[in-house]
Parts: sequence; structure tokens; C-alpha cells
Amino acid sequence: MLEHERAGLNMNGVGIFATILIGILAGWIASRVMERRHGLLINLIVGLIGAWIGAALAAAFNIHFAGFVGSLVVSTVGAIVLLFLLSLLRRA
Repeated sequence: MLEHERAGLNMNGVGIFATILIGILAGWIASRVMERRHGLLINLIVGLIGAWIGAALAAAFNIHFAGFVGSLVVSTVGAIVLLFLLSLLRRA
């Protein structure tokens, strides 16, 4: 098992196409929650970075997730955190 898998920094139980779809959906949901409007590419980037942030948070709090729905929830939470942090930086 790789080190990042032990730390929970992977999308358990999904392939590359599902990962891309999860990234787009997570970015889109996060942009709606944070009342922003982004394009497809930005949603994908926000969702994929959010997936990493969400997985790190899940590992820190010992939360286990698997499959499409679990990865989508964790990625969306991470994407919301990312957009929130970016909004704080823009104000400063």
C-alpha cells in the first residue's frame, strides 16, 4: 500500500473517469453553495483540489469513505473549504 493511500489521500473505489466526474460535480456544487459561477474547467480544478483537501480532512478526523457517493461528499466538502479559504485571501 502506498503512503498516500494509508493517509486516506485517494478516492477509494473509483476509477479515473469517475474521479473526473466527481471533480466536476464537486466543483459545481461548491460553486453553487458559495454563490459563485465558474466554468467547467475551473469546476474540475476546484473539485480535484477539493478532493485532496477533503481526503486530508477525512484522514485527520479518521472518517472513512468509499465509492462514488462517499468520494463526492468528501470532495464537495473539500471544494467548499477551498473556495472559503480563497475568499478569505481575496479580502485580505
